[in-house]
Amino acid sequence: MTITDEEARSWYQEADEVHSFEHVLRVRAMAVRIGKAEGADLEVIEAAAYLHDSRGASPEAHGSARKEHHITSAEFAGEVLAKKGWSPERIEAVQHCIRAHRFRHTGERPETLEAMCLFDADKLDVLGAVGAARTIAYAVLAGQPVLSEPSQQFLETGKKEPGEPHSSYHEYLFKLRKVKDQLFTNTGKAIAEDRDAFLAEYYDRLIAEYRGER
Repeated sequence: MTITDEEARSWYQEADEVHSFEHVLRVRAMAVRIGKAEGADLEVIEAAAYLHDSRGASPEAHGSARKEHHITSAEFAGEVLAKKGWSPERIEAVQHCIRAHRFRHTGERPETLEAMCLFDADKLDVLGAVGAARTIAYAVLAGQPVLSEPSQQFLETGKKEPGEPHSSYHEYLFKLRKVKDQLFTNTGKAIAEDRDAFLAEYYDRLIAEYRGER
């Protein structure tokens, strides 16, 4: 049995706008696009995309709950898919995709093509126009400014000075501009080049407008 949009939507009722069901649908569509181009198992990819943020991924999840959301989501995936009659081998394939999808996770890394497709699709959603919107939304939800001039220390080391905010521009410098170099599939990398260029241009323009230069 497969997962439907209606079923998956119920797992994200409490999610914020950054990790909403719309994010899940975008990741699913992109993962399938990449999977088709790369020759991956689309059933595994779709299930993993639907379930990858199903537990503890929103900013409201505190401490270890958020840091471990890839683990708890994988465990939940196992419960869901077992009830649908999936074999243990295919359940593990989905769980590996979910456990390995985190950008800042230093443990399990994508080893299968399907996991690489999900990783790339999830990361592509922080690039381009959607990435700009999500990053700004995340900053606002966290009580941080849309744009704040980074300190010289942050520019040189990535570490903020005491009291320095973490604006959406800080997040772009700290994480987003590095994403394209972290992807695995040739399809994902090609898409990332275009989206990365847009995001770089966007923040250049945003800074110029904030300074009254444009």
